Amino acid sequence: MPDVRPLAADEVRAAHTLFRAALHRGPMSADQWAFSGRSFEPGRTLGAFVDGRMVGTALAWSSDLVVPGGATLPMAAVTRVGVRTDFRRRGVLRALMREQVDDVAERGEVFAGLHATEPVIYGRFGYGVGTRALRVAARGARLLPSVPTGGAVRVVDPGFPGLPGIYDRARRSRVGSIARPPEWWVNYERAWGVNENLVVAVHSGDDGDDGFVAWRPSETADPTDTTTLAVEDFVAATPAVAYALWEFLLGIDLVSCVRAFMRPLDESLTVAVPDPRTVSIEDVVDDLWLRLVDVPAALGARVYGDADPVVVEVADPFRPGNDGCYRITPDKAERCDDAPAVSVGVEVLAMLYFGAWSWSSLAEAGRVTVDDPAALAHLDRLFALERPAFCGTYF
Repeated sequence: MPDVRPLAADEVRAAHTLFRAALHRGPMSADQWAFSGRSFEPGRTLGAFVDGRMVGTALAWSSDLVVPGGATLPMAAVTRVGVRTDFRRRGVLRALMREQVDDVAERGEVFAGLHATEPVIYGRFGYGVGTRALRVAARGARLLPSVPTGGAVRVVDPGFPGLPGIYDRARRSRVGSIARPPEWWVNYERAWGVNENLVVAVHSGDDGDDGFVAWRPSETADPTDTTTLAVEDFVAATPAVAYALWEFLLGIDLVSCVRAFMRPLDESLTVAVPDPRTVSIEDVVDDLWLRLVDVPAALGARVYGDADPVVVEVADPFRPGNDGCYRITPDKAERCDDAPAVSVGVEVLAMLYFGAWSWSSLAEAGRVTVDDPAALAHLDRLFALERPAFCGTYF
């Protein structure tokens, strides 16, 4: 088995080069590293070594996660995971994941979360798709006059220092959103520092700045098109602010298409325009992959809907301390010794935690073992959310 340990500061660049090589990319230039070198949280980059050679790496940032009911719980934002091509299938990633999740638990972080480059990998380590998002493209669309917007939108310098505060204000109203640590914003700084095409616009309402959008213009291969705006970040405190930002984007001249990479499932742009064919939902994609590191704390922190209590059995081979039965009621969730009505793996519980899927639908797919079929309808109501969870921060 490889030896896994936290890396010293002078080892981090080699780890980042290894990570980029796993994605078939070359090393960063000195100018790029001048930014990215500051995006590593001290003590949270792991390296896996075989015979003294680094063969794998994984990074985490300290963050937190908004759970149903509005509480925020500590979360490790996992990123930059890579293994050398000549050491695949040798247990390197498993060793990294085990060391990392143990470290997350020791730090008191209830969750770990990531965005998966290769999704098939992470279920075995207890991760499941916690939130989903839409990829949206608008071509020639205009909002209906009745759509609530208001406020004013202004273009700012991409380095506008108010962006982190706007994001923090906006994200607290959305279950599934995470805190963006300072190291995340270093990547944002790099994005505009090395590419002059990034444009940022901020929305201001009665209470000040409450949203922003960042995009890049790109030419298309179709000579009949003019320019596509690729939206890379879209933050809004309310639906009205989101529509105001959409209105601004759709009104920019010499643009044939506005394409947004990640938008929440409940954003109804198709019904906010007179011609719904001008807005395409191009895909529904996995957003935040969630790992419940401390299952009792995670279940105990969120609120539940009104339904009869149900006992759920959870299996977590990677962290057996989470194994056991939990009684879920409208008022609380706690360990118990009662017989379970249903049983799930911790990776499936991650898919259910934010209501991304219903218990009934996952039971139909064979992902939930059911001893009492009547329990499924109660669990659907217990875990249902009025508004879909959405992370919206890529890391």
